[in-house]
Amino acid sequence: MPKKRTARDEQCDARNDRLFRYVVFGCAMFVLVALMGAALSMLWGGKEAFATFGWSFIWNSDWDAVQKKFGALVPIYGTLVTAAIAMLIAVPVSFGIALFLTEIAPTRIRQPVAAAVELLAGIPSIIYGMWGLFVFVPFMANHVTPWLDEHVGPLPLIGPMFQGPPIGLGMLTAGIVLSIMVIPFVSSVMREVFMTVPPQLKESAYAVGNTTWEVVWDIVLPYTRSAVVGGIFLGLGRALGETMAVTFVLGNAHLLSASLLEPGNSIAATIANEFTEADSPVYLSSLIALGFLLFIVTFIVLTIARLMLSQLARRGGASS
Repeated sequence: MPKKRTARDEQCDARNDRLFRYVVFGCAMFVLVALMGAALSMLWGGKEAFATFGWSFIWNSDWDAVQKKFGALVPIYGTLVTAAIAMLIAVPVSFGIALFLTEIAPTRIRQPVAAAVELLAGIPSIIYGMWGLFVFVPFMANHVTPWLDEHVGPLPLIGPMFQGPPIGLGMLTAGIVLSIMVIPFVSSVMREVFMTVPPQLKESAYAVGNTTWEVVWDIVLPYTRSAVVGGIFLGLGRALGETMAVTFVLGNAHLLSASLLEPGNSIAATIANEFTEADSPVYLSSLIALGFLLFIVTFIVLTIARLMLSQLARRGGASS
C-alpha cells in the first residue's frame, strides 16, 4: 500500500519545486550576465579607441603604433577569410568522415576511426600551431605555394588570390590549419546526428533500389539538416575565435591583400601578439576594441545560424 500523502508533504514538494526552478533560473541568468558583462567590459575598455577614431576604426586599414593610428579592417578581413577557408575545407571533409563512419565503414573499424577523430579535438591549439610552423609551413613554401603561383596565379579572376612570395606563411596556410582543428568538431556532430536517423527509413530507401548516396542525400540529410547546420556553425565559431594556431602560421602582418599567399593578421592574433606591447592608452584601447568587434562578429554569425535553423524548422514543418 502506498503511503498516503499529507498536506505537509505536498507543501514540501511545492517548496522543493520552487527551489529547483530558482536554481535552474539562476544558472540560465548566470550565462546571460557573464555574456553581457564580457561584452560591456570590452566596450568600456575600447571606448577611447571608438571615441578617437569613430566608425572609421572599423574600415580603416592603418595600424601604426608610432603615429597612434589604428584600424580594425585588416584583422577583421583576416579573421573572416581564414575562417571561410577553414569551413570550405572542413565541411565536405567532415561530411565524408561522418558518412563513412555511419554508412560505409565496417563495424570493426568504426570505433577506432571515430576515436581517432575525436582525439584530434583534444590536441591543444598551440600544438597545432607548432606543427604548422615547423612542418606545414616549410611544406607549403617548398611545394604548394610555388605551384599555385606558377599555375593558378596567371588565371583570370582567381589568379590574384594565388600570387605571392613562396614563404609558406599566409592566410591560406592558416585556413588549412584551422580546417584541421575544426574537422573533429563538425564531423563528430554530423556523425552523431546521422546515427539518429531511424533505420527503417534508410532500409526502406535501400529496398526500393536507392544507392548509398541517394539515401544520404534524400533521407539522412533532410532528417538531420537542422543539427548539421548547427554543427557547421559551431565549427565556424571555433574557427573565428582561434588564437594560438593562427598566430603561428598567419604571418602577423598588417597587410590588406587579395592574395591568400601573403601574410596577414586576425583579431585574436593581433591581440595575443601586441597586448603586452601596448605603450599608450589608445593602443591598449584599440586592442580591447578589437576584442569587442570579435564578439560582435561571432554574435552576428551565431544569429545567422539561429535564423537559418528557424527557417529550416519552418520549412520542415510545412513540408511535413
